Amino acid sequence: MKLSNILNKMDLGISYTIEKEEDFDTMGLAVSNNDLSMCTFIDDEKYLNTIPKNVSMIIIAKELSNKVDSYGLCITDKPRELFFTIHNYLQNDAKYCREKFLTNIGDNCKIKKHANIAKYNVKIGNNVVIEEFVSIKENTEIGDNTIIRAGSIIGGEGFQFNRLLDPIGSVKHLGGVKICKNVEIQYNVCIDKAIYPWDDTIIGESTKIDNLCHIAHAVKIKNNVLIAANANIAGRTVIGSNTWVGPNVMISNGLTIDEDCHIGLGSVVVSNLSKGIKVFGNPARIYDKNK
Repeated sequence: MKLSNILNKMDLGISYTIEKEEDFDTMGLAVSNNDLSMCTFIDDEKYLNTIPKNVSMIIIAKELSNKVDSYGLCITDKPRELFFTIHNYLQNDAKYCREKFLTNIGDNCKIKKHANIAKYNVKIGNNVVIEEFVSIKENTEIGDNTIIRAGSIIGGEGFQFNRLLDPIGSVKHLGGVKICKNVEIQYNVCIDKAIYPWDDTIIGESTKIDNLCHIAHAVKIKNNVLIAANANIAGRTVIGSNTWVGPNVMISNGLTIDEDCHIGLGSVVVSNLSKGIKVFGNPARIYDKNK
């Protein structure tokens, strides 16, 4: 795709200048990692040293444009607003979004009468149990032997709004949810799909999620994780294998929780945790049994 071709079709009230234009396949944040050539935005100098290698086009603030090279640039006073406006505009573009297919349900599945499964873009493996009043949205994949209890919503729109859009506008979620095999999701859990079409919210093998939990967009939960009731995991967080997330835990966005961690009852996690750490409290602190 070429940014100039897209912008020429849009009715914009945002001024911009394109320099050294490059093709791109998709869009994503400056912290995103994927194998596609990507258009991103930068409105803060702190991201200049962490631009992924696959970025080919940057929508960038005017005052930062002379600090980057080797990229195509779209220079504007409103890089964040322009970026998400373009992303939302592309929600109906077949080249940008996921390919559409009829939903496929595997063998020996037990799906209750009042469950609602999207007609398109759902893959359900074998021996899956889906109880009453579960809603499975498009772009969801569910692995073998998984159980989803009543009232849960898988693949819903996430909480991503942009105050720069007038009125405050939602950012369209075009990604998906991937639930691996042997997962159990209990009652009234919400798992949001990712924002970008190449991305998924992932629940790893044999992970168990208790009642009333919220898993936000693009969270990556690895294998054998136990998440107790009312936990809230914010967007793009990664949780390593064999970790325990206690009841009423809050985990901030974009964090990395390494494997074998223990996050105690009611903790509020606001920074990364290294392997095997036990934390408790608000804000969460390392547990020392001698104190």
